[in-house]
Amino acid sequence: MHYARYIFRILQSKAVAQCHYVGRVLFSKHLLLTNVGISSFSSALGDFIEQQYEIVQNEKRKWDKMRTYNMTVSGITVGILCHYTYYYLDILYPGRTLRNIIKKVLIDQIVCSPLCIGLFFGTLAVLEKSDWDTYKDEVIEKGWRLYFAEWMVWPPAQLVNFYIVPPKFRVLYDNLISLGFDIYTSYIKHEVDSKEN
Repeated sequence: MHYARYIFRILQSKAVAQCHYVGRVLFSKHLLLTNVGISSFSSALGDFIEQQYEIVQNEKRKWDKMRTYNMTVSGITVGILCHYTYYYLDILYPGRTLRNIIKKVLIDQIVCSPLCIGLFFGTLAVLEKSDWDTYKDEVIEKGWRLYFAEWMVWPPAQLVNFYIVPPKFRVLYDNLISLGFDIYTSYIKHEVDSKEN
């Protein structure tokens, strides 16, 4: 009984109220900025982890900050796309019926996934000042590997996302799953670069 009173006091404390307020501001009032921030952080962290692994494996000598910066910016552009994708999918297919969830998952995989991959490589091509042929070659050579991997990871993850997760937390959930995928994405994108160094 003593523990129950202690827990009740904690739940009624100002700190918990402030956390609730911050959460409400982040995930309601400024949801787009929150989603973009989460996506960019996940991309940056994924690249940082991948680079540390490459350093440990003696594939590179030191951390390339510009590479992480570029991956962070790609997280911003992909984060914007994901934010609006989830928003419009919920408008087009409201509710949590199995039929609507399957439609959302299929649209996410067949339409949005290739768009995200193209946007990812496109953002990096602009930042790296690559020409059109380099961009096109990268999408053809590396994009299919990411797309194949996405079919292994995202359909089951998105079933959970569309069925259980409230809409305002979908990009957050997506990025919790995506951290591992962001590491793999960084590896695929920079695989040749690492081997040449």
